[in-house]
Amino acid sequence: MSLLAWLVVGLIAGWLTGLVMKGSGYGVVMDIIIGIVGALVGGFLGSALFGIADPLQGINIGTIVIAFLGGIVAVALIRALPGRSPV
Repeated sequence: MSLLAWLVVGLIAGWLTGLVMKGSGYGVVMDIIIGIVGALVGGFLGSALFGIADPLQGINIGTIVIAFLGGIVAVALIRALPGRSPV
């Protein structure tokens, strides 16, 4: 994916993750970061668990869903760490 596609998918997925995990967004920059990390986590889990060769291809609903689910996993893991402030 191009840099612009990563940013757009990251923004959308991070915003959705913020709505589900906190009740509101984290801010534009943090939403993009959470979405991009979510895309990486979701892409890794998608290829490891389901054998999907390249789950992140362009801006489409599947890519956003994978990034969103990966963002939820990433935020949940960060919140589970002891001694960390909640994200």
